[in-house]
Amino acid sequence: MLYKTLIRQLFTMPIACMTLVISLPGSTLAQTASSKPMTIIVPFATGGATDIVARLVAQQLGPRLNIPVIVDNRLGGGGVVGRSAAARAAPDGNTILTMDMSYSTAAGLTPNLPYDPKTAFVPITMAVSVPHVLVVNPAVPAKNMKELIALAKAQPDKLNFGSGGIGTNTHLGGELFKSMTGVSVMHVPYKGAGAVLADLMAGQVQILVSTVTTVLPYIQSGKLRPLMVLSDQRSPALPDVPAAREVGLPDMTMDFWVAFAAPKGTPAPIIEKLNREINAGLNTPEAQKSLNDMGLTKVAGTPDGAAKVVYGEIDRWAALIRQQGIQPE
Repeated sequence: MLYKTLIRQLFTMPIACMTLVISLPGSTLAQTASSKPMTIIVPFATGGATDIVARLVAQQLGPRLNIPVIVDNRLGGGGVVGRSAAARAAPDGNTILTMDMSYSTAAGLTPNLPYDPKTAFVPITMAVSVPHVLVVNPAVPAKNMKELIALAKAQPDKLNFGSGGIGTNTHLGGELFKSMTGVSVMHVPYKGAGAVLADLMAGQVQILVSTVTTVLPYIQSGKLRPLMVLSDQRSPALPDVPAAREVGLPDMTMDFWVAFAAPKGTPAPIIEKLNREINAGLNTPEAQKSLNDMGLTKVAGTPDGAAKVVYGEIDRWAALIRQQGIQPE
């Protein structure tokens, strides 16, 4: 059940709401914030990747900080409602936000956001990531990326790539493929993971770029053929599938990631404390096992490192969105 909900979230970010209190009241946030409960705002529904990571971190933070840690699912606007609420929160360390890949892509897709995506928050740390992989229906005659590119160029607009909807990671992955290779393939948007995967395996669409976590069971069963992992290195889950650099496409990299951030103005000592405690929590054996079970890799680091990733992703995806003429629904 956990795996199915993870798949749904990676495609569509569905709508629901739940609040969870993780620990009993305690004293103080490392003497740098009040003893009020900490709230982790998740701008999406319960059960998806971003929510699961937030709850995993909350379980670790509560006992470490000796304060209640609450996960608050604020839904609406493709993440805008929750992010806006976090941006308005007091910069005292008592409210933090889960960011993910969609935070960066929304900056290029959504005009007139009620917050500035580059100044409204102070990144605390990256948390986890998982690479994307390009897969095809086994009936496609291409056995590798070179053959797929040649096939697509020989038959412009004859091949289709599916996605979970306009502006989703699967859509942007297909557009990245087009941009990096110069091929002309048609985009077929669906409303969710189940529909696009069903049609991909039925041969109605031929190509999909999705997370390794999402499509791994179908690869293992032979229902989909992987051609390339969109990463600098091969995925441990797919050791026989070449990485982007190996097939001559070093810039065709794409990770789904989750990070944490605090409202602008949060004092540096609080950011540093939260960075240490979140990273320490993610390093516990319990957290490591949970992440491994979901196919996620811990990528915890410094606040500066997180800022480099988040803001670099904003610029990168905004450029692709402009180049490909992508318009939000």
